[in-house]
Amino acid sequence: MHADPDVTVDYASGPLGRAQSNRKLDRYAFAFEQLGSCRWAVETPDGRFVGYTGVMPSREGHPLGAHYELGWRLMRSEWGRGYATEAAKAALKDVFQRAGLSEVLAYAAADNTRSQAVMARLDLRRDPRRDFIAEDNAEPWAGLVWVASL
Repeated sequence: MHADPDVTVDYASGPLGRAQSNRKLDRYAFAFEQLGSCRWAVETPDGRFVGYTGVMPSREGHPLGAHYELGWRLMRSEWGRGYATEAAKAALKDVFQRAGLSEVLAYAAADNTRSQAVMARLDLRRDPRRDFIAEDNAEPWAGLVWVASL
């Protein structure tokens, strides 16, 4: 999934290699140990892997400071089937109830209309005051911020 250029178009550095993808998985496991929440595998009812979603603590040094971020990534073949919305909704419900968070951020590039549509379907509130620019391998990336709150 991370090797697909369509799926990773939002990465300035492009598709990820196996080692980079494994580091992401290690970060998710660490977040689960610390918070009890992380990116979860999204599977079809018959158990076929289609991607992931979930809430993670922000990376250290994030331009917005410490916060929790909702994110998702699906295999290209699974886009447009509602998996991102359904799974992200469940992840938000879980993290608000079980982890006691009161706010979670989500962000996407201005041209990532698919993710922005998911955020709208989740009834997240757009907060342009928090929009930011981050460096991804020395390439600037502009994030539009949306907010989920209790």
